[in-house]
Amino acid sequence: MTEPIHGSRTPRTRPAPMSAALRRRKWAIFVFMLIVGISFASWVVRTPAVRDAIDASTAQMGLVLFGLSIGSMTGLLSSATIIRALGARWTVLIGGSSLLLGVFLMGTMAGASSAIGVFFGLLFFGIGMGMAEIAINIEGARIEQLSGHSVMPTLHGCFSLGTVIGATIGIALNAIAFPVILHLVLAGAVGVAALLWAIPGIAADTGREDRSIERPKRTWGSRLSVWRDSRLVLLGVILLALALAEGSASDWLPLLMVDGHGVSATFGSVIFTAFAVAMTIGRFSGGPLLARFGPVVVLRASAVVAGIGIALVVFADNAFVAGAAVLLWGLGAALGFPICLSAAADSEDSTASVAAVATAGYIAFLVGPPLLGFVGEHIGLRLAMLVVLAMVAIAVFLAPAARPREKVAA
Repeated sequence: MTEPIHGSRTPRTRPAPMSAALRRRKWAIFVFMLIVGISFASWVVRTPAVRDAIDASTAQMGLVLFGLSIGSMTGLLSSATIIRALGARWTVLIGGSSLLLGVFLMGTMAGASSAIGVFFGLLFFGIGMGMAEIAINIEGARIEQLSGHSVMPTLHGCFSLGTVIGATIGIALNAIAFPVILHLVLAGAVGVAALLWAIPGIAADTGREDRSIERPKRTWGSRLSVWRDSRLVLLGVILLALALAEGSASDWLPLLMVDGHGVSATFGSVIFTAFAVAMTIGRFSGGPLLARFGPVVVLRASAVVAGIGIALVVFADNAFVAGAAVLLWGLGAALGFPICLSAAADSEDSTASVAAVATAGYIAFLVGPPLLGFVGEHIGLRLAMLVVLAMVAIAVFLAPAARPREKVAA
């Protein structure tokens, strides 16, 4: 006789306290994601200073920034293979080292007025971020499975918190004309110290294949076979939608508020900071909400809240209403990544599943904003956000894909 373990309506039981070993693993990945957020925001807020240092035109700066896209896609597409071969710890060490090398290169090459040097800095940064973040997400999902505690929302909250910290420091340093080379080199040095502390806490065997077991050689066809699981396809679409909501705000929100609602550049920056704070609050609140209501309800509610926020930004003519709506946008987009990746880990091959779904999200980050810029060139940025709104609306109806698989016990 069988009985369902997951998916039943029985009350949720409180998990046992997390062991000291698992707490060390948890804090290791939290610290790493915090540093990634700080490093990323440190670069973003100093982009104008870097552009001036290398004396690049808008078109030339676009080519320099392309290094980040190339690197990120390279890191993402290679991550699963490296994780299977080396495990999470070595993958994070390699990826984190590449990321921090990129930060050092961006700073020093900006100081040397070398556009090609900054390009390679962004390339290394992107490779490291794409590779390490997949490994960190797989490790986070594994800690959730072992402990029964929600980890992924706080993990991604640490990245958001890092962006708030990095942006705040960067804005202050911009205001006093602090040299960009010193800023980025110091950010890289802090990152190195944090990486050295975090690496021993990350499990060496997470995601690594047992080489003593003979397996058929992996081809591109076998790697893509993970998408035969219809549930993963739906999770990928949901994450694509909510990552597009997050990425479009990160890339376009200040300009959208300035051009679309006529606010000042300073107020546009304040609104973007409010979005980042809302994302951080949403992610740190995710654990209790998931424990109380479950992933399907929280994911659907998140998509609805994000949709209301985006709709108000698009259709409201009052700049203050639109600015306040950005808080709803940020809160709603906050839990897309953690919920979808936790759900993806609930599979026979969690490494492949988490990597596949995460890649769908990161592709939305990389490809979505430029496409929105192209659409916005023709119809304006406010109306271009209707594309994002439509995708988020689809996510509302696909939310049941995040329900845990039903497992049976004999």
